[in-house]
Amino acid sequence: MPARAASFVSSLLLVLAAACGGGQGASGGTTPAGGGKGAGTTRATGGEGGGSGGAAGQGGNGSTGGSGSGIALEGTTCPTRGCVFHPGVGAYFTCLSGGAGSCFHLGPRCAPADGCLYDPASKGYRACAQIVEGVCAGGFGAACTPASGCAYNPANGLHHTCEAWSGGSCTRWGATCAP
Repeated sequence: MPARAASFVSSLLLVLAAACGGGQGASGGTTPAGGGKGAGTTRATGGEGGGSGGAAGQGGNGSTGGSGSGIALEGTTCPTRGCVFHPGVGAYFTCLSGGAGSCFHLGPRCAPADGCLYDPASKGYRACAQIVEGVCAGGFGAACTPASGCAYNPANGLHHTCEAWSGGSCTRWGATCAP
């Protein structure tokens, strides 16, 4: 019986992972599992077709579905992935797994949706109009407050909520948060 239970749990997790599929990343592009107009000509592999499109489109098998659509399970919610600052590299990356103020597994480089990035030189958050590969390429602008509510604390290298902001810097840190 324990083997059957383990098999059931494994199958359930596989179905839930397929339901989330790829989709929109924090930078607005699609992940490698993303859909879009496919260039595939056969369904032999069971794939959705090649290519990376923007919005929902047709896969190579002629079926319709959203970006990265696998199985649409009603009531299933997929985790949102944060775009976090990595101090060792000085760039932003998609956080695939994290908690307690830290990201344990980093994915591809990304850009925070609000364009408010941590600037290591000023030790504060600054607006950036041109973000390339997770780095501010056009130079930092005015001070800003990140919309996510979870900010990088250079004092301990973890992400915390901030209870008070001044000039793009947190003046009173709160509890750790999931980046």
